[in-house]
Amino acid sequence: MDKAAATVSQNRQSAGQVDLGVIKARQHAAWSSGDYALIGTTLQIIGEELCEALDVRSGQKVLDIAAGNGNVSLTAARRGCEVTATDYVPALLERARDRAAAERLELEFREADAEALPFPDGSFDVVVSTFGVMFTPDQDRAAAEMVRACRRGGRIGLANWTPEGFIGQVFKAIGKHLPPPTGAKSPALWGTQARIAELFEPHSTSVKTAQRRFVFRYRSPEHWLQVFRTYYGPMLKAFAALEPAAQSALQRDLLALVGQFNRSGDGSMVVPGEYLEIVITRQ
Repeated sequence: MDKAAATVSQNRQSAGQVDLGVIKARQHAAWSSGDYALIGTTLQIIGEELCEALDVRSGQKVLDIAAGNGNVSLTAARRGCEVTATDYVPALLERARDRAAAERLELEFREADAEALPFPDGSFDVVVSTFGVMFTPDQDRAAAEMVRACRRGGRIGLANWTPEGFIGQVFKAIGKHLPPPTGAKSPALWGTQARIAELFEPHSTSVKTAQRRFVFRYRSPEHWLQVFRTYYGPMLKAFAALEPAAQSALQRDLLALVGQFNRSGDGSMVVPGEYLEIVITRQ
């Protein structure tokens, strides 16, 4: 940390504000744990639908921020786009690179922080993120970087879990047992029209939103929990931070939550997960 950054951090702490650097370090550790790719691949249809909503066209330059294992990146590459996939977790980009190689798709992969993108202004026709940029600690800065990287008249596309939806409620349940740092903004705010308007309307000619649902399908609620607490970094880290009794309590709450959303009618799990699909036309 340089002197300027250290001064900012000290000022935040002295003013009682949240230290975003500390939150980022914790998040990086969480997303570096487990193996998100095993879960991310189940969300592929969302990348397809977002590219359709954006009317992504062959030859366009596309930037995927917090790309994870590359759902939107691969979708855009299949459409003949010039794609750059970025993430601040190198292991996730490796999984995306493996998928691209298997499909014989050419993409550029770069390690990059969503809050400090290493690209000149207006470098891309389309800038996208699915369930990625919403987890940045400095939400305003991340949104500003998306706008900066997109050319005028270009489009920004997002898919973000809503607070009321299943995954939003999962994070709320985790927060009950492991409260986030005081002052930290909830990632689920990115799944609200009000927050999206605050972040992007001043820089856009159009902001269109639509509520969508992705259906989580697992053999049983217990199977879902086993997969998520093993491979989904934030949940893995949450369980690891709790004592055994607290782990059991969190497990009960999560299974009860599945019970509220589950529509299977049998022993399996069929749970709609609501997310907000956003298409922004850059001013």
